[in-house]
Amino acid sequence: MPEVSVVIPTYNRAELLKRAIRTVLNQTYQDFELIVVDDGSTDNTEEVVRSFNDNKVIYIKHERNRGAPAARNTGIRAARGEYVAFQDSDDEWLPEKLEKQIEVFKTASLEVGVVYTGFWRIEGDKRTFVPSSDITPKEDAIHDALLKSNFIGIPNTLVKKECFEKAGMFDEKLPMLEDWELWIRISKYYCFKYIDEALVISYHNPGSLNKPDSLRKARALELMVERHFADIKRNRRLLADYYHVIGHLLCLNGQVAQGRGYLEKAVMTYPIDVNAFLLALISLFGQRSYNKAIQGYSRIIRCC
Repeated sequence: MPEVSVVIPTYNRAELLKRAIRTVLNQTYQDFELIVVDDGSTDNTEEVVRSFNDNKVIYIKHERNRGAPAARNTGIRAARGEYVAFQDSDDEWLPEKLEKQIEVFKTASLEVGVVYTGFWRIEGDKRTFVPSSDITPKEDAIHDALLKSNFIGIPNTLVKKECFEKAGMFDEKLPMLEDWELWIRISKYYCFKYIDEALVISYHNPGSLNKPDSLRKARALELMVERHFADIKRNRRLLADYYHVIGHLLCLNGQVAQGRGYLEKAVMTYPIDVNAFLLALISLFGQRSYNKAIQGYSRIIRCC
């Protein structure tokens, strides 16, 4: 049995997939299987996978496109390793990633369920190291820190397979942010260890969220608040921050009445949230006025 199972979900990314597979196969640590889950691609993805002709590589195909969370869950169910790692079809691993993570697990306590690394986030010409220095704590018991923000990517984690049996797998009902929600669940039961080194390069399209993505984010945050409300409500400011972001995203996308409701909840939860109060006030004048006000505010921020 391989010690590690690497899962790559992919959908119509044949032109990028070859690089992702190669960065896994070129690891200095070699006791792994590589499970490529083709999520119903219509391009030559299968041909690209078969071209490697390596017995480490396992190819599974969904009959229809079901989304990345479902594809990752298919890989987890097929995994034979004690540990599961995830690679995305458009990202790169540095050669020593798995070796350094396994070394940490070998000396870690049984309470540790996840070892993750830093990574470079590339957006056009912009290069950012994640997690930032102001994130604390980064390891051990980090449940409260994860409730505040997601600073752990998917491709830079190595997870004990038992974590999925204890905390569950990726939630296929979430429209996005499913990785963040999973880390929150796992952090209830396990400690995390952090390697302060960029061992993954993650590529992103530059620019802000488009309309469909920002609406999906608002819906995902609504579900996260619903599912983790008991933990989030312990910090009134944090709960207000969730309401604030959800309301803002909804207002930006034409759902002003519903968005204003969330902004008002933010103010009621944490009355000194002046920004939420101002946004709620601006929303009374409709979406066009709201968008203009936000654009003007963004220009002021950039000038400062």
